[in-house]
Amino acid sequence: MKLNVTLSHFEELVKKTYSLDLVFLLKLVEENVDLSALCEESARVCALVQSLVRKGLITEEHKLTLQGEEILRFIETEGEARITKKKAPDTDFEEWWKAYPGTDTFTHKGMKFSGHRTLRQSKEDCKIKFDKILLEGEYVAADLIAALNYDVLQKKENSVKQRSNKLTYMQNSLTYLNQRSYEPFIELIREGAKIDEANKPAGGTDI
Repeated sequence: MKLNVTLSHFEELVKKTYSLDLVFLLKLVEENVDLSALCEESARVCALVQSLVRKGLITEEHKLTLQGEEILRFIETEGEARITKKKAPDTDFEEWWKAYPGTDTFTHKGMKFSGHRTLRQSKEDCKIKFDKILLEGEYVAADLIAALNYDVLQKKENSVKQRSNKLTYMQNSLTYLNQRSYEPFIELIREGAKIDEANKPAGGTDI
């Protein structure tokens, strides 16, 4: 494996705090080399791999993120070039944040459900995690927003059907992202799943 690193490349990498060791490991990831096996043989390599994860260049499953791919593309460019820092638009996160229920108290189809929990928590930490998920490259913001809307609507519909507050079982926003609770709903949506709507009650009811 050969890295065509010029002086210009090297200076830009140093400026962005990316060592050649990290770039070499990124190249190994691109070529599907098992980093776990390398980590077992060397504590130094293991530390470098963890650095790649912290810097958002690979995922915890050792797959290239969009930023990791950007660095490898940069190495292949000729002449003066710069590493572009990938960043998700703030508007994407704000749309997701507003879609996340503030509490588990809600009204749906004329039925009122009382709750006792705050669901929308730790906004800055959520934004960091949200952006990190997008930079992994597997999902786009629209996937996360659609999955959240599907999850919330499903819980509300089931609440009406069963006359019991199902939104109270919703995780807080940070836990939801950390545990990747959106993933099964993304898969359901991609498979064309639809939510069966509950019949609207004849009169309003407090629960």
